[in-house]
Amino acid sequence: MTPNLTLAVLALTLAAFPAALFVANLRRFGPPPEPSAIGLPPVSVLIPARDEESCIEASVRSVLANRDLDGTLLELELVVLDDGSEDATAEIVRGLAGEDPRLRLETAPPLPAGWIGKQHACAVLATHARHPVRVFLDADVRLSPDALRRVVAFLDTSGAGMVSGFPRQETGTWAEKLLIPLIQFVLLGFLPMAAMRRSPRPGFGVACGQLIAVRADAYDEVGGHRAIRASLHDGLRLPRLFRAGGFRTDLFDATELAVCRMYEDARSVFAGLAKNAHEGMGSPGAILLWTFLLLGGQVLPFGLVVGLAVAGAPARILLLAVAAVALAWGTRLLTAWRFRQSRLGALLHPLGVLALLGIQWWGLLRHLLGRPASWKGRSYEALTSNPLPAHPPAPPGEGSTAQRSRIRAR
Repeated sequence: MTPNLTLAVLALTLAAFPAALFVANLRRFGPPPEPSAIGLPPVSVLIPARDEESCIEASVRSVLANRDLDGTLLELELVVLDDGSEDATAEIVRGLAGEDPRLRLETAPPLPAGWIGKQHACAVLATHARHPVRVFLDADVRLSPDALRRVVAFLDTSGAGMVSGFPRQETGTWAEKLLIPLIQFVLLGFLPMAAMRRSPRPGFGVACGQLIAVRADAYDEVGGHRAIRASLHDGLRLPRLFRAGGFRTDLFDATELAVCRMYEDARSVFAGLAKNAHEGMGSPGAILLWTFLLLGGQVLPFGLVVGLAVAGAPARILLLAVAAVALAWGTRLLTAWRFRQSRLGALLHPLGVLALLGIQWWGLLRHLLGRPASWKGRSYEALTSNPLPAHPPAPPGEGSTAQRSRIRAR
């Protein structure tokens, strides 16, 4: 086999794998259905807020507008935690609380040593929650009026201790269009959802920190955000904590139910994706594999087509490279169509992948050098993430909600 043929076969293989898995996952990654009846358990919606004056009102109003199947306002409490904001966040929420008694404003205590800000805020919020279902919502997420009833119903019918949805991601600047849509592409292209739902392995645990719903008893039993206090990546650490504790986790498509604009410029996109890279794709144990998979299947085909065409390679080899490009580009375009994403970002797909890998390598290098990550005006030294704790003894009594949502050991 010639070097060109070897490269073409490799590129086609690495492009075909995520393309096939993406299509298979689309049948499983859907929006939660409507509940079959009214009368869902009451829900505590918990929003950590630090300098969120530009978006907090829209988020709060969208939560309070949620309704049950019969059109009545959903039974809920909404707790917003002001986490040391220096803008008008607290004043805005305080004014809205005067309009609806279901909304409360709480104030976060000073951030203790060894804690990441968001994990501390969420842990504090959990202590204020009164209801058996807790929904952790980022302050820049806006819900549709049917979102909470469908999320709570999905949590109930899935048998999971935790479920998470991926909202539709709004993008404005070129950096957002290039990088943010890769969230769903990587998720569905490389996570086997069928295996995720069958297997109790913590490694299959994935979530979107923007929208997470948990059973209160399961959350308390595994330790919740307190157990991941030093982590910058709740989207990986929290579901893996639940799975290590014996609880199912699951995912759903929240494109119809929620919308979020994560970042608003290139600098915040870079900082946001880099801050937790060393805990995810950019970890020492994962970065080489991700680089091989993404470069080989999503970048190499494009360069190979150009190189083979210029070199006048045999048509059969060029055809393999073209097929790899079609699979890589086709999957990315399908992602853009399915999740209402930027077409520009899809057309520039290989550039986006290169940028994503560059950010992951930078995040790993910064961590190895001991340079702190900064977010929301706070600087975090290279903290060591808490290891997943051993699962504590089960509470007394049979048939509890927590026990019913456990994954049975094989």
